[in-house]
Amino acid sequence: MKAYYQQPVAWTGRIDGTDEEVSRWHQQVKCVDLSEPLPPGNGVVLLGFAVDEGVRRNKGRVGAAAGPATLRQAMGSFPVHFDGLLMDGGNIICPDEDLEAAQQALSGAVQLIKRAGHTPVLLGGGHEITYGHAHGLYQSLPGEQLGLINFDAHFDLRTEGVSSGTGFWQLSQQHSPFQYLALGIQQLSNTQQLFRIAGELDVQYIEADAFHFQDRTLLKVVVEEFIKKADKLYLTIDLDVFAAAYAPGVSATAFNGIRPDGLFLECFRTILHSGQLAGMDIAELNPSFDVDQRTAKLGAALIFEAVTYLLSNK
Repeated sequence: MKAYYQQPVAWTGRIDGTDEEVSRWHQQVKCVDLSEPLPPGNGVVLLGFAVDEGVRRNKGRVGAAAGPATLRQAMGSFPVHFDGLLMDGGNIICPDEDLEAAQQALSGAVQLIKRAGHTPVLLGGGHEITYGHAHGLYQSLPGEQLGLINFDAHFDLRTEGVSSGTGFWQLSQQHSPFQYLALGIQQLSNTQQLFRIAGELDVQYIEADAFHFQDRTLLKVVVEEFIKKADKLYLTIDLDVFAAAYAPGVSATAFNGIRPDGLFLECFRTILHSGQLAGMDIAELNPSFDVDQRTAKLGAALIFEAVTYLLSNK
C-alpha cells in the first residue's frame, strides 16, 4: 500500500476559543498514519480517495482527485456536536494510472480501519471508490450479509474494463449474494443494456421521478425492506445524483437530478439511523467545475450529519 498512500496533513479552520462548547472539527480531528496500528475503539476514520483515473477511463471530466482536500477544507470549521473519536487517515492516491492497484490499496486501508473497530467515512474522488471500499467491507465482514446502497443517476454496472462506471459490476462478479439498491436512477443516463444487466442481477432501483413527484410511500417501503434483508450496509452517494443547481461540481452533471430536500434527507437518515452502517463514502466531487462551493458544501454537510450521528451514538 505504501506507494499508494499519502499521510494526513494538519487541518485548519476558524478558531473561536479552546473551550469544548466552541470547538470545531479542525481542533478535534486526530491525524493518524495507517501504516501504524490505529487506536482501537468505536470512532470514525476519514480517508480520502484522491483518484479520478476511473473517471478518465470512463471519458468523464477529470478533477475529482482534488475532492478530498476540498471536502476537508469545507469541513474544517464545522462545530463539534459529538463526543467520540474522529480521525483522519490521509489519502489513497494513484500516481501511476494503475487504478486496480489503488483500489486494492483502498480495500486494504478499509480493512485496517474495520479491524480497529472504527467506521470508515471516505472522501472521493471518482466513483471508482466503490469497488475498493465495498470490497474491503466484504473482506471485513465474513459471514454477514452486506447490502449496497447507491444514490446515483447511474447504475455503474458497465462490464468493460475497470472505471468509475464498473464498480457494482465488479462486486457482483466477486461477491454472493449480491444485494444492491440504486436510488435516483435516470433513464437518460443508462442504456437499455444497463437496465437489462440490472434486471439479470436482481438489482433493486428507484428512478429519480419518485423523488421528483414526492413518492414518499414507495421510497420508505423499498428502503426499509432492503435494510431488513441486510446485516450491514455500505452507503455511497454520487453527488451527480443531485440537480446541477445544487451540485454543479461533478464529473457528469444532471440538470434534472434529485434535490437534497426533506424527502432525500428522510431516505438518508433512515439508512444512517438503521444502526447497520458499515461504511459510507461521498463520490464525484470535482472542484474544478464547482460554483460558490455548492457541491463541496453539500457533500461536506452529508458527512457532517453522518459523523455527528455515528459519534453521538457509540
